[in-house]
Amino acid sequence: MSDPNRWGLGARTLHWTMAVLIIGAGIVGLYMSDLPNSPQKIRIYALHKSVGLTVLALLLLRVTWSLADRRPVEVPMPPWQAMAARTVHLLLYALMLLLPLSGWLYNSASGYPLQWFGLVNLPSLTGGPDPALKGVAHELHEYGFWLLVLALVAHAGAALKHHIVDRDDTLVRMLPLLRRRAAVPTSAVPAVAAEPAIPTAPPAAAPAESVKENPNP
Repeated sequence: MSDPNRWGLGARTLHWTMAVLIIGAGIVGLYMSDLPNSPQKIRIYALHKSVGLTVLALLLLRVTWSLADRRPVEVPMPPWQAMAARTVHLLLYALMLLLPLSGWLYNSASGYPLQWFGLVNLPSLTGGPDPALKGVAHELHEYGFWLLVLALVAHAGAALKHHIVDRDDTLVRMLPLLRRRAAVPTSAVPAVAAEPAIPTAPPAAAPAESVKENPNP
């Protein structure tokens, strides 16, 4: 579980697993769109669909986990940055839901069967081919993908900005290998050295009175 200073193992595992799967599904989706019809293309499409369904399942698990988990304390930032961060996070969650569902809808409206890695058969969302709904689902899936790319770039760029420019723990507390930056205590800050005193010569000793010779021995 998470604590006030760092995301827990469960949240970090879900975050990075979903990040890898989403990026992988996007790369596969761009690659397969220009492939000629062949058994290989069918296998790649099946892989893309299975990964998308996995993202959908992990999203539901992540939302459930977040209800039981507690968030770390927010890193201090200007109000507009906090609002922008919340907006991008909500957009990411909405798109992570929209893309698998629109892909599932597109597959159903096209009249194709849907399986998860060849192990589980999933039902059709349309009950059969539906050319009109197929076009709508395709537009949602395609434009939603490019919007997701923009949101991911904004999300990653903001995290790097916090890490490199602001030098706070926004990124560190989500990464498994980096340690939090410890604040430098006030006592550790070296004090400004005082200006050295100019040494002064010691006062000259008063000359001793000369001993007068006794004229009368």
